[in-house]
Amino acid sequence: MTVKNKVIVITGASSGIGEASAKLLAKHGAKVVLGARREARLAKIVTDIEAAGGTAAYQVTDVTKQADVTALVKLAQTKFGGLDVIFNNAGIMPSSPISALHTDEWDAMVDINLKGVLHGVAAVMPIFTAQKHGQIITTSSVAGIKSFAGAGVYGATKFAVRNLMEVIRMESAQEGTNIRTASLYPAAINTELLHTITDTETKQGMDAFYQQVGISPSAVANVVNFAVDQPEDVNVNEFTIYPTKQA
Repeated sequence: MTVKNKVIVITGASSGIGEASAKLLAKHGAKVVLGARREARLAKIVTDIEAAGGTAAYQVTDVTKQADVTALVKLAQTKFGGLDVIFNNAGIMPSSPISALHTDEWDAMVDINLKGVLHGVAAVMPIFTAQKHGQIITTSSVAGIKSFAGAGVYGATKFAVRNLMEVIRMESAQEGTNIRTASLYPAAINTELLHTITDTETKQGMDAFYQQVGISPSAVANVVNFAVDQPEDVNVNEFTIYPTKQA
């Protein structure tokens, strides 16, 4: 199987990497099912995809709720007759020094960046295990492979995702379920992540940095499309995506 006709669920699909990936995958013939919290944005993206000749559906989804993610996966099965890929892309990045003690934001990052991914895994694992194929793609971060001051908790969630994906890959190989994984480690990509930063000094520094080196979410969408497009016996499972200008 290639991208064409694959049924793909995408969380965090209302903007940025999720939106760009949905549009590119649909352009190449995938049937995409979009989940996020902003219904108006989802509806507009589905309309755009359909106007371009693609196939798409959406459902309002809060990834912190297992029932929401399970329902999104169920929609893909009932509307399009199956499921091949889940792209766990929802995330927030309210970075700040640990000493600032933005503990509410710590909790939110754990709930969305880590538990949200776990909810996606739990929703698809029985399906993929039974059919003995499937692919789990997850957005980690460059902060999931090296440490950055000001991103301690954000990075902790992204390091956790990296470990989770690798263990799923290993266990699937051991169990013979053929579940492929792909972990994405984007660096400075121009998305709405910066809007989630409330710490004033951190926000100013990040804004200036991204203005200098940031690149389009389409760069990551191209990598997602490449991973999905591989033969079923090929698992290309880790991708670091840097702007060329970023050191």
